[in-house]
Amino acid sequence: MDRSRVTQLHYITPINNLASIMQHGILSHNRAASLNHESIADESVQDRRADKRVPGGLMLHDYVNMFFHARNSMMYRRLNHRTSLAVICVNPTVLDIENAVVTDGNAASPSTTFWPSPSGLAALDADFIYAESWDHAESWIKHERKRRRSAEVLVPNVVPPSYVFGCYVYSDDVIVKCNQLCSAIKVKVHQHVFFA
Repeated sequence: MDRSRVTQLHYITPINNLASIMQHGILSHNRAASLNHESIADESVQDRRADKRVPGGLMLHDYVNMFFHARNSMMYRRLNHRTSLAVICVNPTVLDIENAVVTDGNAASPSTTFWPSPSGLAALDADFIYAESWDHAESWIKHERKRRRSAEVLVPNVVPPSYVFGCYVYSDDVIVKCNQLCSAIKVKVHQHVFFA
């Protein structure tokens, strides 16, 4: 994948976390545990991630995990929560943070490969990562497409607030809620990310 394709990265979070993110940054799973926050994580997936070490790096839960695009299987599983979610837009210069990692799919998957960032972008396939759909008649192909659609950028410990340049929400009503919770972030409706 050519780096020019990466114009932003996405982090999915409940809107109730926005003020904390703008104060503390986006924290890794382990660092966030020390703060009062809401989680939308699938616990069965988190159990798999908890025991996984990034090759040559930290435990997976010691990284902030961002997606190249949030219109993926995680978002799809949370459609009934989309009026309480925000997709944080992160400057792709985080790819240059020391010890950042890129993956060719969901990091919890045993078939996912990890590469140092940003050089590892060359190993990724943008056609899969930015595909409109992962659906396919063959179940194994569908599974592989879904895995690759959830490719990640992993940054150790924290993404500072200075890398956050806005967020997407589902509707104008959610913009109002976001502005009440945190006026420090630019909010925009982008329904396509939420499968609308």
